[in-house]
Amino acid sequence: MSPVQHPVTGHVLTFSLADEVRTVRDALGPPRQRSGRTLVKDGPLRVTLVAVGAGGGLEAHRAEGPISVHVLEGEIAFEAEGRTWTLGPGDLLALDHGIPHAVRSERGGVFLLTVVLPPGAGSGAAPSRAAPRADAHDADAG
Repeated sequence: MSPVQHPVTGHVLTFSLADEVRTVRDALGPPRQRSGRTLVKDGPLRVTLVAVGAGGGLEAHRAEGPISVHVLEGEIAFEAEGRTWTLGPGDLLALDHGIPHAVRSERGGVFLLTVVLPPGAGSGAAPSRAAPRADAHDADAG
């Protein structure tokens, strides 16, 4: 996927989520099972659109700040604290900071990930494998 080619910071940002969903969905395909597109990266706020292909997912990791996951298309299984939540279009899940979590999808799905970083987090330092940065979701996956 090409680098971000739209503003991700500013006083007012608007997006056509339908167009953005098409962009991340079109980036999926062998061998890529995950695609992400940063929509907002301003101060502590990160909003990333994530597409997961059938059978794909995100390995267990932690976010430095609280997150929300809003499913727009398909279905995902969100795993945290020994439980699994099956989320479909319109479902919203919120999770506190530092809780290990993973995402998988049997049939594929698209979700909007919002992360609010604490002060000083996400400064660009190399992430630890044991506790990836909250914006690890930010990167284009592949």
